[in-house]
Amino acid sequence: MKTRDKILLTSLKLFNDEGEPSVTTVDIANELDISPGNLYYHFHGKEAIIAELFDAFEVELVDILKAPLQTSISPQDAWFYLYIVFEHLYNHRYLYLNLNDILQRYPDINRRFNKLLDMKVDACRAIASELAEAGILNISELQLARLADNIALNLTFWLNYTRLRDHQSAHEVMIHQGVFQQMSLVAPYLQPDFRYFYDECCALFEALTHSE
Repeated sequence: MKTRDKILLTSLKLFNDEGEPSVTTVDIANELDISPGNLYYHFHGKEAIIAELFDAFEVELVDILKAPLQTSISPQDAWFYLYIVFEHLYNHRYLYLNLNDILQRYPDINRRFNKLLDMKVDACRAIASELAEAGILNISELQLARLADNIALNLTFWLNYTRLRDHQSAHEVMIHQGVFQQMSLVAPYLQPDFRYFYDECCALFEALTHSE
């Protein structure tokens, strides 16, 4: 693996584990056992590292969020789709856990992140619309718009809420918790014949949380 790629992977791990504000380029260099000068040769400061990490995060998230706009999603697929979304956000949790500070310090990331928010809402709306058309959800256009907005909000601040609640669950349980919260937002709109799917989600979540 090239030194540049090692720097990015190590930076992401340190940012995620220790919080982006607490990590310096010297910390990254020490973790890699290279000189700060060697790191500076590849990245002229932490800002350049964050910019490249966000580039990679954005590219992958855009691909994920475009999926519901391009293919049909069943209730079962929606569960797995949400898991993929939450897993991606968790893998870049440094961004979400320090979101306001990063967005204030990086105007370009702020602008691009707001576009990602719009895409989150659009993806949620697309999935809910398709489930409504399939007779799985009983939901009005106004309710659908509010639901999409609430799901996007939950996606964006789920990690901060979990941290504030001091939940130290394993990452897989945390991701399932996030998915379950989203399914709970959708549950009131499920048609009676499809209520079983939410009940199965509840049973799975209970089994996971009690096995910790």
